[in-house]
Amino acid sequence: MPSPLVRHTKRLLLRMPAEADLDFVTDLFARPELVAHRPDPTPDTRDASAQRLSRDMEHWRNHGFGRWAVEADGRLIGFGGVTVSKEFDGLNLSYHLHPDSWGQGYATELVDDVLSFSFNSLHAERMIGLVRSANAASRHVLEKCGFTFEREVMLHGAPTNLFALTACGQMG
Repeated sequence: MPSPLVRHTKRLLLRMPAEADLDFVTDLFARPELVAHRPDPTPDTRDASAQRLSRDMEHWRNHGFGRWAVEADGRLIGFGGVTVSKEFDGLNLSYHLHPDSWGQGYATELVDDVLSFSFNSLHAERMIGLVRSANAASRHVLEKCGFTFEREVMLHGAPTNLFALTACGQMG
């Protein structure tokens, strides 16, 4: 199995998150446009960001995969990958990219690679993506990558759309 620690796409470098990423995480989740679709759109504090980063690093220690730190042109632009879902059937795809990198196709490139890794290296049977109705851009990325709407679920006290993709529905 190829090492999940570092991956490369055409334009992106995906690597394990590190404690040195905390300043970026803090800035990223303090941006109103990034947290706008949450039930409580209050930006994260530095402590909340530190806890988020710690959970991502712990997932890597426990499972050998997780959400990567995503770099483009030698700079950190976000985080994304796959985690074990505790609430829903399937591995959970998630990503958060810096608003300065939106609209450049990075999310689609990231999701395509995460799907390839998950189905081919992890032998995932099913992937899910959770997106709020108001987040049309994320919904579009999921649909573009082959996900289909399955049902509405409650997540953190708010209605959320659950999209799914199964191994048999994965192309390539």
